[in-house]
Amino acid sequence: MSRPIEIVEVGPRDGLQNDPVLMPTEVKVEFVNRLIAAGVKRMEAASFVHPKLVPAMADSDGVMAAVPRGNGVKYIGLALNERGLRRALEAKCDEVNFVMVASEGFGKRNQNATPEETADLFDRIAVLAHDDGVPVSVTISVAFGDPFDGEVPIDTIAMLASRAAKAGACELALGDTIGVANPWDVRARIAAARQAAPDTRLRMHFHNTRNTALANVYAAVEAGVDVIDASCGGIGGCPFAPKATGNVATEDVVYMLHRAGFETGIDLDAMIETALWLETEGLKHPIQSMLAKAGPFPSAG
Repeated sequence: MSRPIEIVEVGPRDGLQNDPVLMPTEVKVEFVNRLIAAGVKRMEAASFVHPKLVPAMADSDGVMAAVPRGNGVKYIGLALNERGLRRALEAKCDEVNFVMVASEGFGKRNQNATPEETADLFDRIAVLAHDDGVPVSVTISVAFGDPFDGEVPIDTIAMLASRAAKAGACELALGDTIGVANPWDVRARIAAARQAAPDTRLRMHFHNTRNTALANVYAAVEAGVDVIDASCGGIGGCPFAPKATGNVATEDVVYMLHRAGFETGIDLDAMIETALWLETEGLKHPIQSMLAKAGPFPSAG
């Protein structure tokens, strides 16, 4: 199985946004450089949201001004509204990721908008990225469950997927923001998104809150998805989702995929070293990654 799987590294954005440690800008840039050295070619590096709401992302403009450019590395900036999208474009992000929300309870707290309102907003502002020639993707947050409203109808996912595709999204990510997905639901929601947006590339974003993230990655890959979000060290979480814990760890995902024969372009040893750097120097607190604790497959002898 030499099929390539693209890993989108989200540690510098989703990984850091809810961490109790506010990482200085220069350390964030070192983190980015370490990820690039490990083979990362596409990563979330910034979030253009109100600094009072997400203080950890207050220096996103400075981060984007300092990260190395070229060598095929693409930086994604997150935006929730028109101001955020304009800031991401001004900061020269290679791609903008806009967030639609699949449930009103979370949407009102995170973006002060309903699912339909986030889709309407994307209709209006996607043209800004299109006019600049910058790809714009869409993540559907709480696509598998809402911390306030509970179940999220699969029809809502289909509706948002269709709206995103019609407005010109280059890629659609289904986000398990609170880590409630299971492999069977993953398959069902991928199928619904594909039916609603058949020509749009899919990406999956899993949190490991209930220890199902790797199983969900497996289900997504088996369903034909070739793009997976992951966070070095398993760091992360959402400031607006109670009890939300980290993303699935990049090194854990890479280990599983490499052992199965898939290609990711990631140097597993270097990614483990970066996770250990986060634990000892970058964040200076324990991380969730299993590979950082156990190491890779043992060598003979």
